[in-house]
Amino acid sequence: MKVTVLKKLTIFALPAMLLVAAYLSLPHIAALSPAQRELALFSPYLVVVVGMSLSFAFGRGRVFFILLLQGIFYWSFRTYLQNGINGFAPQVVFQSLCLLLPLNITLFSFIRERGVMTVSGRMRFIFLALQAAMVAWIIRYQHDYSDLPLFLSAKFLHFPFISDLTLPQPALLLIVAGILLIFIRAFTRQSPIDSGLLGSLVAVAVACNWLASTDVPLVFISAAALILSVSVLQDSHNMAYRDDLTGLPSRRALNEQMLGVGRQYVIAMLDVDHFKSFNDSYGHDVGDQVLKMVAKKMAAVKGGGKAYRYGGEEFTILMPRKKMAEAIPFLEEVRKNIATYQLVLRGNDRPKEAKEGKKLRASERGDKSVSVTISIGVAESSDSLRSAEEVLKAADKALYRAKSKGRNQLSK
Repeated sequence: MKVTVLKKLTIFALPAMLLVAAYLSLPHIAALSPAQRELALFSPYLVVVVGMSLSFAFGRGRVFFILLLQGIFYWSFRTYLQNGINGFAPQVVFQSLCLLLPLNITLFSFIRERGVMTVSGRMRFIFLALQAAMVAWIIRYQHDYSDLPLFLSAKFLHFPFISDLTLPQPALLLIVAGILLIFIRAFTRQSPIDSGLLGSLVAVAVACNWLASTDVPLVFISAAALILSVSVLQDSHNMAYRDDLTGLPSRRALNEQMLGVGRQYVIAMLDVDHFKSFNDSYGHDVGDQVLKMVAKKMAAVKGGGKAYRYGGEEFTILMPRKKMAEAIPFLEEVRKNIATYQLVLRGNDRPKEAKEGKKLRASERGDKSVSVTISIGVAESSDSLRSAEEVLKAADKALYRAKSKGRNQLSK
């Protein structure tokens, strides 16, 4: 359990490293020459534009709009807040940035991906434009809203650390709530985009609280945009190298892994027995359930093995630095775990939500359970099988032998 939790926490590793790097770069920014500093002041715009271009190219509308907001944040800081937050307009701009940007990051974390130049994308443009119009309206008719800055800056939590923060306390509550919600979502879904949004929110919070220092907004808005840009690249990489249905690495990932697998290794080809007949009898939705279950069992293989989806109902397990005799017990364990597992088929009246479904016993709802088996073909590297492609072909031939002998068995 602890290993699984630690593995899931690695989704936050890259955003955390970029935030630490941003903090460590602050002394170096202060040491820049005037000419270098002038160039550095425009770096957030450059990072934002690059990130928006990437997110637009890959159809990541949520990231695109958050990057747009971060660009507006930095422009507003440079335009209105260079001389501090004294006066009605600077106070309103500061408080609006601190409230609306964290709020939007949290909201965009939980909405569906709908692209940029779509109907939903245009509606989101309008949504953000209305927010900007609201802020402009308040500044334009400030005599009607003269008490608003005082209201938003009121301190209702009187703790030493919290009271010393520049952040308005309503914004602080929004940021804390947003961090908790996005963290839970990112931890559960293991999505680079979600972890990027979390890191971006933390960076924005730091920039908001230290707006009095020119270097902090410069560095941390750049970091926020960079984190989101990298998350888009990570997500696109996952789409190319990870199977969407099962979550396992794809055949392309296997091919690349085999290039540097070393001299001694074992490759196993695994196939779900009678899967076509099963699919025809129960339907493709149930077939997908079967593939997900099988993939989950294979992903838990011990002995240092790694499972891949090869295609259709075929899977591959690659076991580096293992000999045949060492690998077979681990592969047999996978085969037995799958054969003994009872997969409960969802009845028509069973709740769609997993949590609700767990409250009801399958026997009480009349749900059916089925089991499936797999056949395994195994081959290892040797003097006669020098390349990974040759070992893979030998494992595939062994798989056919396992099927011809009656299935639900391992052959070498």
